[in-house]
Amino acid sequence: MQNLFSYPLNVDDLSVHEKKFNLTADKNALAYIRDILKVPDVKSFQAEIYVRTERDTRLIIVHGTVEAELELQSVISLENFLKKHTARFEVVFDPAATPQQQKELEVDFAEDLPDIVNGGKIDLADIAIEQLALVMDDYPRKEGEVFSFQPEFNEDEEEKAAGNPFNVLKKLKK
Repeated sequence: MQNLFSYPLNVDDLSVHEKKFNLTADKNALAYIRDILKVPDVKSFQAEIYVRTERDTRLIIVHGTVEAELELQSVISLENFLKKHTARFEVVFDPAATPQQQKELEVDFAEDLPDIVNGGKIDLADIAIEQLALVMDDYPRKEGEVFSFQPEFNEDEEEKAAGNPFNVLKKLKK
């Protein structure tokens, strides 16, 4: 699949002065995002992202907001509906880290490890799409829809018909 929505930044060009980026997806990019998120449709997608490098640690801080209107399919009624999503995020990249170094670190699960920079670039569009995916519902449903289970049989009647299961076991023992 050809990447129709990309905004790569060379990490060597970043400075300690925070820079603002506004990303808005056009018609082709909306179709690309739809295919990535595996949803019926993406009506709108925009992101406001700020990027800076920390002076001492050289870590890259990426933070901002992603807003999108998605057409989703309800897992209850199977009807399509529109839902707006907003994701506020902060991601930290370590341009000096390698996958091998991260494997060797003693991991403290209360603390997030910085992401790795691949090929000297970070892609703001990829980050925005990922952050949107993280706030999406795994099992979307329309506002007010509630799943209620309706058993196909009455448990009381089944139990009476079959008898007490312990009685059946006693019969097997004899």
